[in-house]
Amino acid sequence: MIESLPRREREVFEVLCSLGEGTASAVRAALAEPPSDSAVRTLLGRLAAKGLITHRTVSQAYVYAPVPQAEAVAETALQRIVQTFFQGSAASAATALLGMEPRLDAEEIEMLQRAIDKARREAK
Repeated sequence: MIESLPRREREVFEVLCSLGEGTASAVRAALAEPPSDSAVRTLLGRLAAKGLITHRTVSQAYVYAPVPQAEAVAETALQRIVQTFFQGSAASAATALLGMEPRLDAEEIEMLQRAIDKARREAK
């Protein structure tokens, strides 16, 4: 669904997903080329109207957060990255991601091993 969003809405949504939650000011500060405060609030309002984000009031300020479907959105975004930068190869993308992380903890290694084992079983 996010690929159908206009560029600025998608950027704001992705920033909010990376923050977990935040005010319009926090979202604006995290944008590479931020528009005005009122433009960020307008974009957040549009995303809320589309059901992608929600907000709550804390000390007279709106705190925005992605709705629980963010995991599905993350998967779609990752698929787009794999297609765009890794010619559709999940293995190439995974190898690149692993190269970015100098150390993996035991739990992460086990999670990766389970995914590899599952892929082997499904390939047979």
